[in-house]
Amino acid sequence: MEKFADEALIEVSSGNGGNGCVAFRREKYIPRGGPSGGDGGRGGDVVFVVRRNLRTLSHLRYKHSFRAENGRDGEGRERNGKDGEDVVIPLPPGTMIRDGDTGELIRDFGGTPEDRFVFLKGGSGGWGNVHFKSSVNQAPRRAFPGKPGAFRRLTAELRIMADIGLVGFPNAGKSSLLDKFTNARPKIAPYPFTTKIPNLGVLTLGFGREEDSRDIIIADIPGLIEGASEGAGLGIRFLKHVSRAAALVFLVDLSDDAFLDAFDVLYRELERFSPELVQKRRVICGSKLDLEGTAEALAALAEKYSGESVLGISVFSGAGLTELASKLALLAEQDDDPRKEPGNAPA
Repeated sequence: MEKFADEALIEVSSGNGGNGCVAFRREKYIPRGGPSGGDGGRGGDVVFVVRRNLRTLSHLRYKHSFRAENGRDGEGRERNGKDGEDVVIPLPPGTMIRDGDTGELIRDFGGTPEDRFVFLKGGSGGWGNVHFKSSVNQAPRRAFPGKPGAFRRLTAELRIMADIGLVGFPNAGKSSLLDKFTNARPKIAPYPFTTKIPNLGVLTLGFGREEDSRDIIIADIPGLIEGASEGAGLGIRFLKHVSRAAALVFLVDLSDDAFLDAFDVLYRELERFSPELVQKRRVICGSKLDLEGTAEALAALAEKYSGESVLGISVFSGAGLTELASKLALLAEQDDDPRKEPGNAPA
């Protein structure tokens, strides 16, 4: 995962069609057997397919040119040429393919795994001379060449598919929460900027029966700092990875002296990056509740943002984690649930 890649420039080409063949039957006792040239084979297609096991675009960094196989030429005895093999390009869920020159969106692979998209059709094979026989032309010496394939330059951009996005300043406890809640094992250390790439984890919630259990995908992105929307720090580059999330968790370090201003700063940076981000459903979560004085800080935070959903947690002691998990399950439900409203701008 350290070789995380979320953008790649690739070149794709479909195969050329094979040429038709000019040939005639030449058998004993059949001196004028007529035309027998076969058709050329069809060129291979360029096909994109979504694979669940892929998480980055790093495989497109190592090989960025993809070409389908050309169709084979037709042969005598009316033997058609073999079709060219397709080139299949695997992509992780959430990838967007754009025209490399204009930036126009071609397809957003935000659907189900195994989504298959034939992007470029291979060239059709040419007709052999057997097709041109007529009553007035018994020995045609004419065949069609195969049609050429197509070439395109593309950019691939990954936007991670997650239900919940974790947003906060460096060292706010996002990675610790992801580690506690899910099967992800991000790097954790008592200093800022330990997270340098997005991390994904799956929180499995049970509802009494196995068939009723629910998996919630949580994304942790590198911590933001003030001025991130203008390019400062690491996190702004990865904010696009929470753009698909149903809801956001704003993690606030209750032990920090500036904890009361943290949400306002984070909100402004997200709004400058994309106004749509701050319209997502959200919860403000005060972290490190096990430290001295943080209970009072949580009360002050809840009082300031009385119109918001404010929770407190401690990954170390486990306080508030069950309540937060239940809240995440509600936030991650379908967008058409009438009980949920988008977030409001902070006062």
